[in-house]
Amino acid sequence: MGKTYRAWEVDQRWLLPPSVHEFVAADHPAHLVREIVRGELDLSAVLGPYERELRGYPPYHPAMMVALLLYAYSRGVYSSRQIARAC
Repeated sequence: MGKTYRAWEVDQRWLLPPSVHEFVAADHPAHLVREIVRGELDLSAVLGPYERELRGYPPYHPAMMVALLLYAYSRGVYSSRQIARAC
């Protein structure tokens, strides 16, 4: 049985605001970073260790974390505390 991750569903509908996409404009660079990570990057080397470890609380999906780091780095934010504050 493989490792489960916390859900990363950007298309999920919310009550207020109705969609995550309403937070971010359609032409925002965050969408480009997300699409590159989801469609172009091979994250098998990152996903491998997670698949073997079944203990513990479900982690955030590694693709989401890579997208977050790449976006933060593209904006010039390198401190983990500043990234957490921005989230």
